[in-house]
Parts: sequence; C-alpha cells; structure tokens
Amino acid sequence: MSPAEIKESTKREIAVEVPAEEVVRQTDALIQKYQKLARLPGFRRGHVPASIIKHRFAEDIKTEVVEALVPRYFRQEAQKQGLTPVSQPRVTDLHIHDGEPLKFKASFEVLPEIKVEGYRELRADKPEINVTDAEVDEALASVREQHATFSTIEDRALQDGDFAQVSLDGKPTAGEGQPVHMDEVLVEIGGKNTMPEFTEHLRGVSAGDEKSFDVVYPADFSDERLAGKTFSYTVKVHSLKLKTLPELNDDFAKELGEFTSLEDVKKQIHENMETERKHRAEHEAKDKLVAELVKRNDFEVPESLVEHQIYLRLERGLRALAAQGMRQEDLKKMDFARLRAGQKDQAVQEVKAALLLDKVAEHEKIGVSDEELQRELDSLAKQTKQTVEAVRARLTRDGGLDRMKDRIRNEKTLNFLYHQSA
Repeated sequence: MSPAEIKESTKREIAVEVPAEEVVRQTDALIQKYQKLARLPGFRRGHVPASIIKHRFAEDIKTEVVEALVPRYFRQEAQKQGLTPVSQPRVTDLHIHDGEPLKFKASFEVLPEIKVEGYRELRADKPEINVTDAEVDEALASVREQHATFSTIEDRALQDGDFAQVSLDGKPTAGEGQPVHMDEVLVEIGGKNTMPEFTEHLRGVSAGDEKSFDVVYPADFSDERLAGKTFSYTVKVHSLKLKTLPELNDDFAKELGEFTSLEDVKKQIHENMETERKHRAEHEAKDKLVAELVKRNDFEVPESLVEHQIYLRLERGLRALAAQGMRQEDLKKMDFARLRAGQKDQAVQEVKAALLLDKVAEHEKIGVSDEELQRELDSLAKQTKQTVEAVRARLTRDGGLDRMKDRIRNEKTLNFLYHQSA
C-alpha cells in the first residue's frame, strides 16, 4: 500500500497489518510467561490454566501484544515503502480482536526532498584584519591592571583614586527584586564603573565607619537584577586600600612568562588579537554563508526536528542561567510557553542549515575519517580527565559518537564553503 500523503510534504500516513498467526504466536508466548509468574488462589504457581490466564489478564496481555508488535511492524512497513521516519509515529484506528490480524494506521514525519542549489556561487566576506599600536597599548594596560597590588592606608581618610574594602547589604526600596549581600568588595572612589552615590557617601570615611544610603540604578544598568530599581544600602568599611601599578618595563615582562622584553609582550598581544579577530571574522562570514544558503533553498522542515532544536536551545539557555547563579525556584517561574515560541524561528533556521549542510557534504563527498574522530576523542578525554576508551564507550551508549561525527562533518562542510568562496 502506498503512503497516503497529508497536506505537508513532510508528513506521511501508512496502514499496517500484522498477520493473525503472528498475533496468536505473540499472545501465546505472553500467556506462557504469565502462567509462570501468576499467583492465583486455588492454583500452584506455574499451573494456572491458559484459559484462566487469558481471561483474567486479557487487557494486560492485549497491551503487551500491541507494545511488542506495533513498533516492529511499523518499522518493517516503513522500510518496505522506502520511508525513513524522523519522528515517533502517532498510532490511530487500532484494531485488535481474537483470531484477526492486528491493524492500525501510523502518522509520522519524514525528511523533505532537498535539492541544494547555488552553494558554489556563495561568496564570503573576508575583511582585512588590522590591529593598531593603540589597541595593543590598551590591552597591555589591562594586563598591568590585573597585576596591581593593594596596600593598606592607615594615616588618612578615603579620597578619590583610593579603594574601600567593604561588606554591603542592599534591599530594593519598592519591595520588588532580591536583596543584595556582598563581602570583601573593593569599591573605587571616583572610578568610572562606580555608581556616583557610592563615591559621594564613602569619600572621606575611615576604616570601621558604616554608611547607609540609597542608590538609583538607570534602566539600562548592566545587571538586570538592579536595572531601573532603587536600592537602600548599608555599607561597612573594613579597610582603605591604595592601588599601585607595576612599571611597564622588561622586568614586568619577565614576570608575565617566557618573555625577555616588553616588546616581546606587545608582539604576543598583537598576534593574539589578530588571531582572535580572524577567527571572529571567519565565524561571522560562515554564519552569513549559511544564512544565504538557507535563503536560496527554501523547503518545509519536519515539526519534530524543530521541536527538538527548540528543546536543545532552551536546555543550553537554562544551563547558562543556572551557571550564572539563578535559583531553581526562579527557573521554575519562567514562562516556558513564551520562551518556546520565541525560539521557534531560529530553531527552524538551524534545522534547515543542518539539513542543507548535510546535502552539500553528500554532494561533495565530505566525510569524517577515523583519524579526525580519534583526535576529537583524545581532546575530549583530556578535557574531562577520562580515558579515551571510557569517553568512546559513553558516547557510543548515548548516541554522542554519531553527533560528534555530524558536528565534525558540518564544520568541514562550512570550511569547504568558506574557502571555495574566495
């Protein structure tokens, strides 16, 4: 029987029939299993008549017959009709009666026919990468800041340019938002990143002083927990600190690592910045290539693949929020229906991109060698401090090995598109 097409090109429905003799065979096998295990009053274990088992456990046996036969015969029929499901089947019109074939219909999704076109005409942006001396000097100044030392001020009050080592407690004045508590914080008086209220109220204090004041945060403040709110703070000053920066000379360079002069440090910073910018530019160019590839090849994608991609995107986002310290109870309060809806468009683009890259790889015969896979496994084993064998076994069990191959193949295909577009 040919598959009945349902509106969209990715959906199929097939009718499946399991021979009556196979249903009988499966039913008899289950009755025998129940006979061995069933404990019924008046019968010794293992000696309950089949007729009684069949009557007493009729619904359980029927359920197990369906669970055993439906998936197997669905796969067989789909394979016979040349269909590769990418979603779990939805079973309808289930017909199961004694002495008759088991019949059902299964609706599922398949990949659409994809004819990738125009990928050899794609052209990537390849901007010239420049790093100026001023940018190197700015990066060096940042390194210098990281190696600053702090000494205690004991003979005067706090003034601009000094640091107060404090502990603080803050509460939102309007009652909305979480309270803030921090210990051993360094606050720079007059610093460009210091809220003016902290500078105003801490300027002139001495160690041991305590101050209370309000801070009004602008709506665009970098910390969303504070943005647009007014917090009332109590600040305890523990000590006053004077920052001293190291001199920029060859001795400082030697302290940073295997450098003999400050010029060596500048050269290394220049190379690092140039490499990082090249990688970023290449990444952005590849993103544009993929977006253009998707734009040139429009097709319908299976909803099940989109749903899976939405799940992956949300999972990554929630892990990131948890890593940033968001509490479980706050995560549970999130509007997941709205979040899922907001992820759909991007998820569709990502599914299309993956399917198109797979087609390009197929056309260009791009594969993954054993050596390439082994290098990736070696790297992962080193990162996780496990043996390569243990990593391979775990990935093989949960399907991660195939996902790793797919990722490597996608990366190679992207590199092909990028370099052939020169």
